[in-house]
Amino acid sequence: MPRTFVWHPGKGPKTTPRPLPPTLGQLRIKQVRSAIGHPEAMRRTLQAIGLRHHQQEVIKPDTPSLRGQLKQVRHLVEVTPVEE
Repeated sequence: MPRTFVWHPGKGPKTTPRPLPPTLGQLRIKQVRSAIGHPEAMRRTLQAIGLRHHQQEVIKPDTPSLRGQLKQVRHLVEVTPVEE
């Protein structure tokens, strides 16, 4: 979804990547940014997904509940579908 309001123009990306279309497969989730300095709720969401460390990857089945968790921490993770 495109960002429509930016406090500091020139800080951060102009757009965020489009969410993946719903699949019945699995997703590879990689933590690309640290949880340090973010709210406790985001840190707990990362732990619930199974990410404990920076640059760690996990593979999870694609479910609506996982999609909701990923939406909360989309700026901290990178999501790609797993090719079977």
